[in-house]
Amino acid sequence: MFKAKDLRERTPEDLRELEKTLSKDSFQNRFKNFTNRLDDTSAIKKARKDLARVKTVLAAQAKAAAPVEAPEAKTAPKPAATKKAVAKAEVKSAESASSTAGAAPKAPKKSAKKTAAKDEAK
Repeated sequence: MFKAKDLRERTPEDLRELEKTLSKDSFQNRFKNFTNRLDDTSAIKKARKDLARVKTVLAAQAKAAAPVEAPEAKTAPKPAATKKAVAKAEVKSAESASSTAGAAPKAPKKSAKKTAAKDEAK
């Protein structure tokens, strides 16, 4: 089990090699567990946690090595919709309105018993 303090002292190349080794070990442990050849099942969890520690330290080192850029104050406002886009939207809405306006609403279906009862009553 690796300590984060010890991992921070290592070089990035060494950490990458350790990451590859731990990922292979993790796979081997899962495979052995599946085939009932793994004696210590806690090794799976330990390998996963060690791998996560290594990845975290690598990410922290990469972030520290990256140059710091000043964030932009404000982003530029979005331009208003173009005339072409507005016209296209109006055409679509007009088409959908005309297709639904001409259709008559459907009447609910009546059950056969109700219609037969009404016919007998008449």
